[in-house]
Amino acid sequence: MEQQEPQTKAHVVSSLMGVKRRSGKTFTQIGLETGLTNVYVAQLLRRQAQLKPDTAAKLRAALPELTDLHVFQMMESPLRSYDPSILQDPTVYRLNEAVMHFGESIKEIINEEFGDGIMSAIDFFCSVDKVKGVDGKDRVLLTFDGKYLPHTEHKVEHMVSRLKLRDD
Repeated sequence: MEQQEPQTKAHVVSSLMGVKRRSGKTFTQIGLETGLTNVYVAQLLRRQAQLKPDTAAKLRAALPELTDLHVFQMMESPLRSYDPSILQDPTVYRLNEAVMHFGESIKEIINEEFGDGIMSAIDFFCSVDKVKGVDGKDRVLLTFDGKYLPHTEHKVEHMVSRLKLRDD
């Protein structure tokens, strides 16, 4: 591959989102074509997730305008970050507000149902769906599907690095 000048994340994201926009497809449509969730497709195109080799061909089929450089960039480990100013966007603000408002109760229920632990944000799936409410009005359905990770008791005999130090 020809050597390219390094590009900022913002430039890469702008280029990838341009490919998506010109395709005329939604994140959900691309997700259906690739077998990915709509949120994961958005994460890939925003460089918040890493494109895996097995998925690259499916994504290129869904978005034929993707270049070799796009695919190469998407396969690099991303810098997962966010711009704090997005918290000012009403949708992001309300989502943050909902998690803060319901967070303590969600935590209590996780602890009650599973024990002392957390939901992983690494082994995690997320999707956004449009459903009809009982009143017939459109509703947003957010699904957070994360692996349960129990907190562990920190016993010295379970600490591999301590065992290694004793062997030296």
